[in-house]
Amino acid sequence: MAPSLTEPALEPPHMVSSTNKSAFPDGLKTSGQHPPVYARLRPYADFPKQITGPTVWRAEDYRDHPERWTHVFSDEEITELSGAADNFLASGVPLTGITRALFPLPKLGAFFSTVRNEVLNGKGFILFKGVPVEEWGLEKSAAAYLGFGSWFGYFTSQNGKGHVLGHVKDLGEDPTKKDRVRIYRTNAKQYFHTDGTDLVALLCIAKALEGGESDIVSTHHVFNTLQQSHPEVAETLATPNWYFDRKGEVSVGQDPWYRSAILFLEHAPNGGVSRVWSRLDPNNITSLTRFNSGTDARIPPLSHAQQYALEVFEETCSRLALHMILDPGDIQLLANTHVFHARTAYKDYPPGSVNEVTGKPRVRRHLMRLWLATPESEGGWRLAYHDSDEKKRGGIQVDDVTPVCPVDAE
Repeated sequence: MAPSLTEPALEPPHMVSSTNKSAFPDGLKTSGQHPPVYARLRPYADFPKQITGPTVWRAEDYRDHPERWTHVFSDEEITELSGAADNFLASGVPLTGITRALFPLPKLGAFFSTVRNEVLNGKGFILFKGVPVEEWGLEKSAAAYLGFGSWFGYFTSQNGKGHVLGHVKDLGEDPTKKDRVRIYRTNAKQYFHTDGTDLVALLCIAKALEGGESDIVSTHHVFNTLQQSHPEVAETLATPNWYFDRKGEVSVGQDPWYRSAILFLEHAPNGGVSRVWSRLDPNNITSLTRFNSGTDARIPPLSHAQQYALEVFEETCSRLALHMILDPGDIQLLANTHVFHARTAYKDYPPGSVNEVTGKPRVRRHLMRLWLATPESEGGWRLAYHDSDEKKRGGIQVDDVTPVCPVDAE
């Protein structure tokens, strides 16, 4: 039945009412974590035996050729970014309200559009270098970075606190408390995974004393390798009987977990080519013992086949990965759909350490992180979730928690 004249018109799920613009300054709300629409899932028999094309790459293709995946910002480009950041900060608009329209880049914009297509539909990664983060400081660096990100997607909340600017930093939390601690807030190793939305960007503010280095791998190269050597593992990863932990970031009415697969085929309601994509964080799978063991277990534990699949997956990714080191001022941009990434464990500088060259205090390892959504109607992949065409699809949204943008870790 059509709504009556006294009822408000229904808005798209990602839009917020005009009365709520102070809470959501860009007018958009993160959709959040969801199980897939199970009717959109395809059986393993439908998956290709082998994938070809630009999304399939080998580490040796790039290891000795950084010019193929690195862009060093020129002085002119830095001047343009700097001016846009200064103008935005002077406008008084909160950082959570930054949009492409409010961060014009007349020259860089066309280049970013080309890069965006390459990241979404090509090899899936790029490393930008040369952002003067020490000169700019945290607030201006954050503004420039969010403005940069707005040219690639819509930033989403990354945790239950509504952080749209994340901080990858050791806050002293215990990584063994996997049921409630997010690993990015520790110095522990991160196994190969994807993040909870389409693109992830990392801006290096400061490096660790040791470790904290990045490894990435083509999802499609991993898939091809598994199809050749362990097809039973590929099938296990494509079967939707995996449970994922929300780690307490739960909205009213939600279960503390959801059921899904790890490998998917794009949803193609009108036919056409369907690409293989993935969504996985092993820590959100192995942290569910409080729900899948004991006499009051509510979900099944990992099967032997699933445990074996995770082991083979990690070994395969590690063997095929491209290693890279992020220096201060670098921005790594990845497509979660078809690139897995990992991080080595790290050791920070001791408190009170001083740089021998500059005489300034050492800054502990710190990366700013963006999660960026790319809806179907704007070139994003056709995902199996109900929010696939929402502007801020994915991410983490707890009830009506409003977005915040701390310029340092909280």
